[in-house]
Amino acid sequence: MPKKPSKKVPPRRNCGAMVVHNRLIESDPGFRARLAALENTTMTRLAAAFAEPSKVTIPVVVHVVYNTAAENISVAQIKSQIAALNKDYAATNPDKSKTPTVWAGLVTDTHIQFKLATKDPNGKKTNGITRTKTTETGFFDDDAVKSKTTGGANAWPSSKYLNMWVCTLANQLLGYAQFPGGPAKTDGVVILNTAFGTKGTAAAPFNLGRTTTHEVGHWLNLRHIWGDTPDCSGSDLVDDTPNAAGPNFGKPTFPHITCTNGPSGDMFVNYMDYVDDAAMVMFTSGQVVRMRTVLDGPRKSLAASGKKLTKK
Repeated sequence: MPKKPSKKVPPRRNCGAMVVHNRLIESDPGFRARLAALENTTMTRLAAAFAEPSKVTIPVVVHVVYNTAAENISVAQIKSQIAALNKDYAATNPDKSKTPTVWAGLVTDTHIQFKLATKDPNGKKTNGITRTKTTETGFFDDDAVKSKTTGGANAWPSSKYLNMWVCTLANQLLGYAQFPGGPAKTDGVVILNTAFGTKGTAAAPFNLGRTTTHEVGHWLNLRHIWGDTPDCSGSDLVDDTPNAAGPNFGKPTFPHITCTNGPSGDMFVNYMDYVDDAAMVMFTSGQVVRMRTVLDGPRKSLAASGKKLTKK
């Protein structure tokens, strides 16, 4: 049974993206086909030489869905998340120095940046933030927060905007995302309000904005670093991330060896693991190829809209 929403900070990272992903695979045959086509293209790109991509700006709309005043997070907190996201995706985050030497050469700038939208779907000026008062005390990973009829807020067109819903989540979830190719009306990421941004209600150990960095990674077709199996049989479909037996939590000590991946062990410093915010600091070049392939394919329209919808 689902647990009731809790105001306590989750004890460790818990992402619902793969639960949502697997549900879509079973319920939407078209999603399965679109995903397979994207994977074929991605594998081709990974096998080829990949030139440094041009910079892409993605328009963002943040839908704040709140029941209490504390959940109606400030503009400053929202802007702190966008700033953290941009540092992480540009590999300008100062804490990338924590990357073990063996992987330092893999730390890669995605050339993807994010800006709050300045025009809404009707062409009117906006600060890129919507606010919805709800009677719901919390939401699950069933996408109810993404619809006005179920107490949430409707998405803006996902062909033009990255939708971020910020709310109270149940079941100790920090967030979840929808992979490319899913339904437009539910496309985007959902983030726990106390794990969003670096100030305001953001609470340790999830107060550096990395939950959003992680979930946007899923939105751009990245898998969890261990491949989402309880053994060594899984894969995140990226060659330059070592195979791992399962997620890492907290702040591991290097090296943490599983799946005969010594001497360096699990790449727990990767944004797609489950460690605390302070322990995840990098994307690899292989992961960047996966993300950029999406922006040349299913999410290509976002690059064009970025030039129009973020101008002041």
